[in-house]
Amino acid sequence: MSRVFAYCRVSTHDQTTENQVREIRAAGFAVTPSRVVAETISGGVPAGDRPGFTLLRHKLEAGDVLVVTKLDRLGRNAMDLRATVESLAADGIRVHCLALGGVDLTSPAGKMTMGVIAAVAEFERDLLIERTASGLARAKAAGKPLGRPPALDKGQVATALQKLAGGASVASVARDMKASRATIARIRDGVAAGA
Repeated sequence: MSRVFAYCRVSTHDQTTENQVREIRAAGFAVTPSRVVAETISGGVPAGDRPGFTLLRHKLEAGDVLVVTKLDRLGRNAMDLRATVESLAADGIRVHCLALGGVDLTSPAGKMTMGVIAAVAEFERDLLIERTASGLARAKAAGKPLGRPPALDKGQVATALQKLAGGASVASVARDMKASRATIARIRDGVAAGA
């Protein structure tokens, strides 16, 4: 009988994989807690470079089933996603994706579906990157400041510089100005560099 494993991934520590586990069990896959691998890591990290996924690969054997809720749990890059599924298939491991109706991604229909969806997802990601770069270039050309607003205004910078010139330490100026030491160090280094 096939063993069923679940791979659940989130990108940030303020997220949880509990919903993914619930969704997999609700879909009828009997996954024991010892066969659930959950990790917090960016989807941009290739599956083979993820500690949790690497641990999972060592547990999986021919005939096992790996279940994910969505394709992006395995990877966001179409090439990495395809390589991961092909590697699993070569070892006799079936991969099911709930978002695709639970289809086995290692079957001919699953491979085709995965390829189309992964290509579309990558295309959308590339369009988003292109639009973001275009918007930033337009804002920069219009003279709009980019990035975070400065931590201190010009008057506060002048005050910080006076205190530093008077021999005060970066830490004491930061405390007085209610700013980080890094901010005060940047101000100090900017003056030293002639900025």
